[in-house]
Amino acid sequence: MLRIAIAQLNPVMGDIAGNLAKARAARSQAAKSGADLVLFTEMFISGYSPEDLVLRPGFVAACEQAIKELAADTADQGAGVVIGTPLLRDGKLYNAVVVLDGGAVIAERFKVDLPNYGEFDEKRVFASGDLPGPVNFRGVRLGIPICEDIWGDLGVAETLAESGAELLLVPNGSPYQRDKLDLRHQVVLRQVIETGLPLIYVNQLGGQDELVYDGGSFIFNADRSLALQMPQFEAQIAVTEWSRGEDGWHCAQSDIATLPQDLEADYTACMLGLRDYVNKNGFKDVILGLSGGVDSAICAAIAVDALGAERVRGIMLPYRYTTEESLKDAADCAKALGCRYDIVPIAEPVEGFLSALSPLFAGTESDVTEENLQSRARGTILMALSNKFGSMVMTTGNKSEMAVGYATLYGDMNGGFNPIKDVYKTRVYALCEWRNKHVPATSLGHAGEVIPVNIITKVPTAELRENQTDQDSLPPYPELDDMLQCLVEGDMSVSEIVARGHDAAVVKRIEHLVYIAEYKRRQSAPGVKITPKNFGRDRRYPITNRYRDVLEK
Repeated sequence: MLRIAIAQLNPVMGDIAGNLAKARAARSQAAKSGADLVLFTEMFISGYSPEDLVLRPGFVAACEQAIKELAADTADQGAGVVIGTPLLRDGKLYNAVVVLDGGAVIAERFKVDLPNYGEFDEKRVFASGDLPGPVNFRGVRLGIPICEDIWGDLGVAETLAESGAELLLVPNGSPYQRDKLDLRHQVVLRQVIETGLPLIYVNQLGGQDELVYDGGSFIFNADRSLALQMPQFEAQIAVTEWSRGEDGWHCAQSDIATLPQDLEADYTACMLGLRDYVNKNGFKDVILGLSGGVDSAICAAIAVDALGAERVRGIMLPYRYTTEESLKDAADCAKALGCRYDIVPIAEPVEGFLSALSPLFAGTESDVTEENLQSRARGTILMALSNKFGSMVMTTGNKSEMAVGYATLYGDMNGGFNPIKDVYKTRVYALCEWRNKHVPATSLGHAGEVIPVNIITKVPTAELRENQTDQDSLPPYPELDDMLQCLVEGDMSVSEIVARGHDAAVVKRIEHLVYIAEYKRRQSAPGVKITPKNFGRDRRYPITNRYRDVLEK
């Protein structure tokens, strides 16, 4: 009999002492359930992904000192530990896992397959380890491939099986994107089939800048049966029981969690990403411009669910083009959510700017410049409130707007974090409707209608001039979002997008807008990654760029 505890926890980047304390507490808790071994996630001691932080010698040395202290704890003959950390060996820096038992570090293993795509650039900072052999832990030969080692084609798991491993333990730092868990199951099942070994997949939890690690750890036995499925987006320690038979090790079936799907999963990821960004960076609360529109409404709902209504403050910033309908919708939304709501008219600062600029603007026609002054006045006021009260400003622009530059730099783009930055406009509407009918499992908000229906059904507008609507300058959002998904996530040619039924001239215009808005996106707040390709980490395009796709005849 072997009891293995799976620690699906939420480390804090760079908080080495805090992460060590979490590891110690988890080991103590697991020991009370008779665990022989506690399995932690990739780079748990440092937090993942540390990026260039691991290039600081003092940081790496502090991580190793924490490992020595944790190893000393195991002299009590209690549970052993498998935990991730950066290690410097022979002048090379590795993404490593150490095995601790009997008061010592009994083994070190280094990641072989370093991911260098999308949000990952590990080859920048880490050296690749050699193909590993199994670790003998109390008479059991453990294979410990690290995350990407089971995703690639370097044969790490196969090598471990051929060299005598009886059980595969895989520490991971796999970030959320829609439908990612199904893909993880497929990857693991391929390894189980190829090696004939059971596999424990433990995944990190928590928000780290743009990335959200969703947990969802699981076990597949060698017979391909799912023995354990831990929840997503929740910290948990699961103690699993293993028995050795003629066919090797087998895990007795444990809990199979019900997992959030589709809209619920996306919403919960946005919520966890915002919660951890605010809490881990030490903000006491958040403020946002509450305009009466759908984007600010969903962001306010996410904030209340993530932080609690008492930590959210909505600010309505009306000008002459703000309608009574918008004023009512914003007030109704704040009341439904239970958050603080204030009104700060912007007529004086806007008119002041216009007056100051009037000598320079003389002889010109009013245009988008004057419209942007309204947005920039609002951004200045929100940032002033942030400075005065220590609140973090939330930005509320969706991915559709960020894609085509339908946002004002130093205006509504001001702020520290954007929970819907990777959510297209059509999906924003769907999330609003979903939230009115459901409440997330980890929500601090309440059930019921929290976004007034009128906000969802009315025609979207920035209200920067009379009778303005978004569709004055953009295609209808269902069409726009389809084009953008083709351009951004699909890297499709203009000809391929036109073949889907879109007008060629419109597609070319949208492609142009996406390219010329790159300079704005470079200066935008970070936001939760939801899709396979977000702006920033995944999609890195030059600002200076004259390339445009050629439409095939």
